[in-house]
Parts: sequence; C-alpha cells; structure tokens
Amino acid sequence: MALAIGLMAASCGKKAQNMEEPQTAPEEAQGLKIAYVEIDTLMAKYQFCKDYAELANIEGENIQRTLTGKQRTLEQHAAAMQKKYESNGFTSQEELARAQQSLQAEQQALQELSERLQSSFLEEQNKYNEEMRDSVQKFLTVYNKTKKYDFIMAKAGDNMLLANPKYDITDEVLKGLNKRYKIKPEVAEKLKKNEKKDDEKKK
Repeated sequence: MALAIGLMAASCGKKAQNMEEPQTAPEEAQGLKIAYVEIDTLMAKYQFCKDYAELANIEGENIQRTLTGKQRTLEQHAAAMQKKYESNGFTSQEELARAQQSLQAEQQALQELSERLQSSFLEEQNKYNEEMRDSVQKFLTVYNKTKKYDFIMAKAGDNMLLANPKYDITDEVLKGLNKRYKIKPEVAEKLKKNEKKDDEKKK
C-alpha cells in the first residue's frame, strides 16, 4: 500500500535577472526539513495493521467456508438429479423441468451470495484501509507540531529511487502509533473467538 502525506509545502522563487546568471534554489527551499516512513515496515509492525490483517484472514476463510459448503450441496443435488434421470425416475417431462429449474435457481442463489459476500468483504477492507490512513495522518499531525517537517514522505518498495537513511523516521513513528493504538472491542472479540477455535482444533 502506498501512502504519501505532504504536511506542509514551502516553495517560492524569483526569476533570474538574465539567462547568464546561475539559477539557485529558493531561499526557503534550501532549509526544507524532509523525512520518510517505510510503509512495508509500517504494515508489518503497526499493531493496527497486524490485527486487521488477521481479521481479514478470518473473514476471508469464513466466506470461503460458506461458499464451499453451498457449492458442495449444489453438486450433491445435481448428482442426485442426474442419477434420477438416468434411472428414469422422473415420471414426466414437467417433473424433470421443475427439477432443472430448481437446480438453476439454487445455482443462481449461490452466485448472488458469492457476489454479495465478496462485495461486503471488499467494502470492509476499504474501510479498514481508510481507518489506517486516518490514524497515521492524525498521529503525524500531532507528531509534526514539534518535529516541524516540511514533508513526510512514504517509501514503499522502490517508489523512491534513493533515500538517505538519516531521514528515516519509521521506528519513531511506529513507536508513537503503537502507543496510541487501542483495539476496538468488537475486533478484539472476533480475534479472541478465533483464537479459541484454533486452540480447540489443536486439542
């Protein structure tokens, strides 16, 4: 995930008096304070991200389990209808048509359920992402009142070609974020329930 937060921008310049004069950076730009945060590290170590990644995994598995069960039931019904058809179990074409329509309706219902569950899952993930960005931005707003950086950049993968490690404030930001973080009761409850299930499976 890429997150770029520009907190303050200072830029002004004056045109050179003539083309022969060397162009220099604006006076304000020469004193810019810049820092960056490693997004990959943030995603891996910020407790908010860790909790919601686990929650997303749980919800994804639940959806897959539900759809797999429905699909298995559908296949059983299809196999039963095929067996009945091959053994001449249908007394009329009307009965066969009703059975086929019932199977098609079941298949359509499964498709709609799959789309609904996946859409809901994506909406939840978007909400979590928004909450994460919001929490980081709010923290940095407070954090920067004393640090007074002009820019706090995001370094994700190779999106920055070169960065001096002395401007890396990831550890400091992580420490502050984790100190502020408080897990929501409903999230804690879901994680706790899943932990109990895992413990029961191991027994």
